[in-house]
Amino acid sequence: RYVMEANGNIRTLTINKASLADDAAYECVVGDDKCFTEVFVKEPPVTITKLMDDYHVVVGERVEFEVEVSEEGAHVMWFFEDIELHKDKDSSKYRFKKDGKKHTLIIQEAMLDDIGMYHAWTNGGHTKGELEVEEKQLEVLQDIADLTVKATDQAVFKCEVSDDKVTGKWFKDGVEVLPSNRIKMTHVGRFHRLIIDDVKPEDAGDYTFIPDGYALSLSAKLNFLEIKIDYVPRQDPPKIHLDTTGNMVSQNTIIVVAGNKLRLDVEITGEPAPTVVWSKGDQPITNNEGRVRVETKKDLSCFIIEGAQREDEGNYTIVVTNPAGEDKAVLFVKIVGKWECCICWRRCLHLDHPFFNFKHFSGKPAASTTLSELWSACVPSKSLFLSPSAPTSEPMRLTVHDVTDSTCSLKWLTPEKIGAGGLDGYVIEYCKEGDTEWVVANNELCERQGYVVRGLPVGEKVNFRVVAVNIAGRSPPAVMSQPVTIREIMEHPKIRLPRELRTYIKKVGEKINLTIPFQGKPRPVATWFKDGQPIDPKTVNVRNSNVDSILFIRSAEREHSGKYELVLKIENMEDRATIEIRVVEKPGPPRKVRVTDVWGFNAALEWDPPTDDGNCEITGYTIQKADLKTKEWFTVYEHNRRPHCTASDLIIGNEYVFRVYSENLCGLSDDACQSKNSAVIAKTSLVGKQVPYKEKDMACVPKFTQPLVDRSVVAGYSTAISCAVKGFPRPKIIWMKNKMIIGEDPKYLMQNNQGVLTLNIRKPSPFDGGKYSCMAVNDLGEDVVECKLDVRVPTAEEKK
Repeated sequence: RYVMEANGNIRTLTINKASLADDAAYECVVGDDKCFTEVFVKEPPVTITKLMDDYHVVVGERVEFEVEVSEEGAHVMWFFEDIELHKDKDSSKYRFKKDGKKHTLIIQEAMLDDIGMYHAWTNGGHTKGELEVEEKQLEVLQDIADLTVKATDQAVFKCEVSDDKVTGKWFKDGVEVLPSNRIKMTHVGRFHRLIIDDVKPEDAGDYTFIPDGYALSLSAKLNFLEIKIDYVPRQDPPKIHLDTTGNMVSQNTIIVVAGNKLRLDVEITGEPAPTVVWSKGDQPITNNEGRVRVETKKDLSCFIIEGAQREDEGNYTIVVTNPAGEDKAVLFVKIVGKWECCICWRRCLHLDHPFFNFKHFSGKPAASTTLSELWSACVPSKSLFLSPSAPTSEPMRLTVHDVTDSTCSLKWLTPEKIGAGGLDGYVIEYCKEGDTEWVVANNELCERQGYVVRGLPVGEKVNFRVVAVNIAGRSPPAVMSQPVTIREIMEHPKIRLPRELRTYIKKVGEKINLTIPFQGKPRPVATWFKDGQPIDPKTVNVRNSNVDSILFIRSAEREHSGKYELVLKIENMEDRATIEIRVVEKPGPPRKVRVTDVWGFNAALEWDPPTDDGNCEITGYTIQKADLKTKEWFTVYEHNRRPHCTASDLIIGNEYVFRVYSENLCGLSDDACQSKNSAVIAKTSLVGKQVPYKEKDMACVPKFTQPLVDRSVVAGYSTAISCAVKGFPRPKIIWMKNKMIIGEDPKYLMQNNQGVLTLNIRKPSPFDGGKYSCMAVNDLGEDVVECKLDVRVPTAEEKK
């Protein structure tokens, strides 16, 4: 992979197929002279190969923003406006899915507050999509009807709405109806019912159903019927009232252009309400959904064909029945395709031709002599109905998605009406403002609802339009309401600083490599500062691209510590982000280790903190002892948080010296500080001269000679707090947490060694933090000391 070449005075080193292992410093040495350079190798940028689409949904619908990237396993950051989106265990609002190169952001149920711009970022690309959410329109499929009910009968108000999830309330004369033994309310699917059993005169009135969340109400009357003996229910035979205007070219024939919609509203009368049945041939039409369907409304039967097709042609029958009789009508639906015409005429008075009710010609009609004579002798009552397969309607909502100095990205929606001819694609055209000549931007039909027009003149104002094309030709154009100025759209600079980089800790000698993504148009100017001053390029390397800025230090030193600020500017706009970089190392040794007291088998030690803490908190001390006979060192304490301790269980007759190491997150100091003086554990005197014994009054009130000290510990690591007390008679010791006496809790171990009191806390959690106090009590009085214990969650570095 390494090729070294000499060409005259030029020496060349070529590295083929660079990998992350090649990220290093390289030197070229010639005799006593040398030069060097840094080679930076970063992960190849992950580009976005499939951009995010816009979404237009109604409240409650599911949204899936999907992108594809160039590499599997790539990291994609999702944002809503300026807020980074994360998976929240307490909420199921957002879901994130990865499938190879495909990444998806899922919004389970879109709400109005989800409206806005969504972004997907990789280390080498960015895409965005807009979400529009509108209130769901509720359609009334069946209104409630007036009721006339006699005493003790049941009254049922029923309505049907288009959404089976919609709830609602019932009201009588403006007062909400509450359920009782006689009154029940049901909601099954799209149907809502109010059922009143054993109807009484006071039940009469105006009843209203109001769906929750909609400015809509359905009302009907309940009439109470007093029974009369001579009452005879009214019966009217059913009647079909067929409108012969509009699409009908004769009394029973309807012409529909292929691809268009047919809606036929037929008025029905009769008492009681008739039953309506539509049929095609002998086959009843029972669908109330789908392309061919029947919808029933009050006093109307609606027959609908969406996007008429050739197979829809034929005879349709409507039959209405009730106990009083039956009515029937037959309709012939004619589907007209490409270049078809339908001609009707009446018998001529002057020519002896047979009477033609209807004749159908397909393709280009051939004018026979009979037809020519007939046509010349007749005056058509209507103009000739001639329709090819029609072009689509114009594309919808043409908008500008992005603009640069030479390109314009357009987006639009499919035409509202497509028809039988289908849709082959789109033609995108543009012209300069003031010109009349439109230039075609795409050589081939564009099949997507988006296109990037390239090679546009910088700074010019340009008009755009998009035309849909099918077999019948071009649709009317969708035209931008105003010209677009071809220059980079100004986008406010924004730094995307990952949360984990707010404080950045590295050890001396380690590599610092920070990649900070940002956005903004035109390309922002990125500048780094350290402690308010521009960084020194000799000590810190910076590389900027269109989408990120990289700060790189090959080998970190203590002097690299400080507050680094990235300033992103576009003209008079800017954004700033601050990172605290701390380069740490092992601390120096403690200072002035000394023996301050010796009693019994114990020695009290004190020392001063180190001058150099290694640029981070001192987490503890390690204390060792050695007797002057063997001079072997043994550890007394590890991770001792305070700058003093008591060494116990020393051997009588020995003389001891002590040394102490400092400790931080990098480890123990390389050197220790040894005590200047020693601790002599004296032997008991041999038989001596008897002296008269005079009993000394030893009684004294309890007094703490060493207080408790505030501490901050890491959760999960056992710890201890200590103090020392004197007093006679021997005082009783009481440990308390938050002024509550600590009982026989196995988490705590209380020790009293020659007046040195220790409370060991086993693996504390954040809940074990608080105020701890120690009380010593005897007959002469009492004394108390207290401290604050803070239990913090370990950082990632501490976990390592």
